[in-house]
Amino acid sequence: MPVLQSRLDTRAEQYQKNRQEMFAKLEFLDELYEQAAQGGGEEAMARLKSRDKMPVRERVAHVLDPDSPFLEISPLAAWHSHFTIGSGFTVGVGVIEDVECVILGHDPSVQAGAMNHFNSKKLMRGLEIARENRLPYVQFVESAGADLRGGGGRRGGGERKPMTPEEERLAFERGVAESLRGSTGHFAESGRLFYEITELSKMRIPTISVVFGVSTAGGAYQPGMSDYNIFIRGRSRVSLGGPPLVKMATGEDADGEELSGAEMHTTISGLGDYLAETELDGIRMCREVVRHLNWRKLGPGPSMPADPPVYDPDELIGLVGEDLTIPFDMREVIARIADGSRFEEFKPLYGPTLVCGWASIHGYPIGILGNNGVLMSESAEKASQFIQLCNQIDVPLLFLHNITGYIVGTDFEQRGITKNGSKMINAVSNSTVPHIIVICGASYGAGNFGMSGRAYGTRFSYTWPTAKIAVMGPKQQAGVMTIVQRAAAQRRGLDFDEEANGKRVEQVEYQLEEQSKGLFATSRVADDGMIDPRDTRDIIGMSLSACHNNEVRGTKEFGTWRM
Repeated sequence: MPVLQSRLDTRAEQYQKNRQEMFAKLEFLDELYEQAAQGGGEEAMARLKSRDKMPVRERVAHVLDPDSPFLEISPLAAWHSHFTIGSGFTVGVGVIEDVECVILGHDPSVQAGAMNHFNSKKLMRGLEIARENRLPYVQFVESAGADLRGGGGRRGGGERKPMTPEEERLAFERGVAESLRGSTGHFAESGRLFYEITELSKMRIPTISVVFGVSTAGGAYQPGMSDYNIFIRGRSRVSLGGPPLVKMATGEDADGEELSGAEMHTTISGLGDYLAETELDGIRMCREVVRHLNWRKLGPGPSMPADPPVYDPDELIGLVGEDLTIPFDMREVIARIADGSRFEEFKPLYGPTLVCGWASIHGYPIGILGNNGVLMSESAEKASQFIQLCNQIDVPLLFLHNITGYIVGTDFEQRGITKNGSKMINAVSNSTVPHIIVICGASYGAGNFGMSGRAYGTRFSYTWPTAKIAVMGPKQQAGVMTIVQRAAAQRRGLDFDEEANGKRVEQVEYQLEEQSKGLFATSRVADDGMIDPRDTRDIIGMSLSACHNNEVRGTKEFGTWRM
């Protein structure tokens, strides 16, 4: 397979400028990751420690195999909202006893592990990853159920006041009331989680719960629906309603341990399968359960030489800058993520605005599609054929985004851009091999769809800090609005206020620009996380390994398209 020849000049002024801009973005991201790791803040974390409880990330670290990585999903969810960064849940893919698992952990330092709109989306995404990639599902449960308070916590930094034990108790009971009313969106989302856990079990995908604390309402149904349950003596309490609710509903003065304690559930009710003495003991039992699963991957293992790229992945730092109108060659990305920088390009002389070809990453064969300009009719046709070919040979697809969309205009319509663009979207929609996307630059409009955006069943999707995602570019969108409004004024015989429109356009452009930034998208759980460009190769490799837990099988059956 040919080795790509890089033409990247790392001494160029533009490269150095891009590099400085990227380092500034990465420094800001590090600050946000640090805030996410702080959970509910120093005081809340100190309170956990005083109760001999581990923070959720420490629990995850203990369950993972030594020195194995954790591919965290949407760690910056809820940034720039009224909720704590990360939104109180930790979700990701990690290795336990040599088995890749989806791991979800409630953070008890953030509103008692209650579910809200943001972390419900993270939770559902974790379940989706487990289902599509056939990964055992491990959940560390300590949840007050649904959150009714409408948010709170740090917004972009600072401390929030942690809940007192009485406030925690009230949160648990409010969670029960919420489950009875079903009046909010995230209740519907969290309710779906019970179905999804059961669905995993039906698909012979194991589900394991370790209950670390009080779990009521929706938090109780998580172990209730799991295959294996590990409770901790004196810590785990699982019930649909705590003692105060039982008192109000039935008049009974219930004892907390008799009603919901770990010993009761492991000796009397049978909800608990294993009784641990400490948190670490419970984590040890979790690892033992995973060990006996006799888990086998259905997809093939790495089959190609996994030698490192010829070109240094660190050079990706200066490839893309703030100004996405400055083009870059996607082959430079491929040269720094592919094994040995090898790349067999498909149709290199046809449809040059889309690069297609075969490579391998960490030994896994993969087909790559990368944007080198707007999608023309010829490049869309090439993509459709390439996607079909990869499905014929059961090879996953990697989409590298830097796309403003499909070309528009009279001449291009007459040459079939709508017809051929539809072919490409049809091919993407019907493809059954795993799709992984990395948005390096722009990803606008239907170009996002054609490049297998999140809406197209993509197994994993990531963004670089330079990414922008929107219906169209902010300037273009504001310009379209101006044209439409000017035409409407003309039809009515009214004068068009250019000055007022200028101010409106400025405001709209600013708002659209902010909302198009990759950080905004990742904070709304529109992707699986914003990554350091230098980590792209390893993250794709981890994603491919996770995908290969399931069958990697393409299709020869595609929907009807106009040939």
